[in-house]
Amino acid sequence: MTDSSRETERYRQGLQTRRSVLGDAHVDGALARETPFDRPFQQFITEGAWGTLWSRPGWTKRERSIVTIALLAALGHHEEVAMHVRATARTGATMDDICEALMHVAVYAGVPAANHAFKIAKAVYAEMDANTEDGGDKK
Repeated sequence: MTDSSRETERYRQGLQTRRSVLGDAHVDGALARETPFDRPFQQFITEGAWGTLWSRPGWTKRERSIVTIALLAALGHHEEVAMHVRATARTGATMDDICEALMHVAVYAGVPAANHAFKIAKAVYAEMDANTEDGGDKK
């Protein structure tokens, strides 16, 4: 991929939205780890997921965050669940929101999926609280 392919409006919007949800450190790390092999994939998710889906009008970032966590939990994508629970500090989704979403996962996708997602979310929230107590912020 050429640098000019990264200059599309959809890519720029996606990068802005991705940073607003996941934070600069996460996005900078992902871009730093990028190789020629996965560069097309990184462009795809930046334009598609972040530049199109997460940037659409109609739902707030909070609403998208809740739905995303529920879907990731239902599908067993544990690392992504953790990443998106961390992102709730930026999206405005509360612990109560995520609890309700995971309750839906239990009924519609199965108790084991929800059980594991609750375990992940509890660990992430504990980590976020510890970072706040140590003088950091939840972002």
